[in-house]
Amino acid sequence: MFYICNIVRISEKKLNNKMILFFTQDIIFNFKEKLRYKRWLKQLALSYNFELYALNVIFCSNNYIVNINNTFLRHDFCTDVISFDHSTLYNNSKLSGDIYIGIEMVMKNAEKYSVSFEDELLRVMAHGLLHLMGFRDKKIVDKKVMEKQENFAILLFKQPKYLR
Repeated sequence: MFYICNIVRISEKKLNNKMILFFTQDIIFNFKEKLRYKRWLKQLALSYNFELYALNVIFCSNNYIVNINNTFLRHDFCTDVISFDHSTLYNNSKLSGDIYIGIEMVMKNAEKYSVSFEDELLRVMAHGLLHLMGFRDKKIVDKKVMEKQENFAILLFKQPKYLR
């Protein structure tokens, strides 16, 4: 059984505070340095002239993300990240949405591509946010653009102002 975080339940007053919330679902994951990641996500959105209004980042198991993928996108396979855009519920000029991240898949991909877990986690977090900002990755040319933007996001995170 799984539940989708419903951004509609968050009060309008809280949304004005540009909330970024982190959750876990069906997995134990100790996510540290939340403030650092929040600052980075806000700055990443601003880099593309978007204001981050409200964002839920949900770290979950492979089983959980497969259920979401199947139920909402009709894809019967595991993936590392799925985004749901809720911006139209409030104001199209401000980003709001949910980003589901399959932690087990992130770990596997980090090993597969010989990168650190942190870099792979940054990549999928950025990937989810980039989708909310309108970037796509179905065509080869779009995938190349997406990868370039993900690399920019990782470099942005590693700038001195985000190092604690």
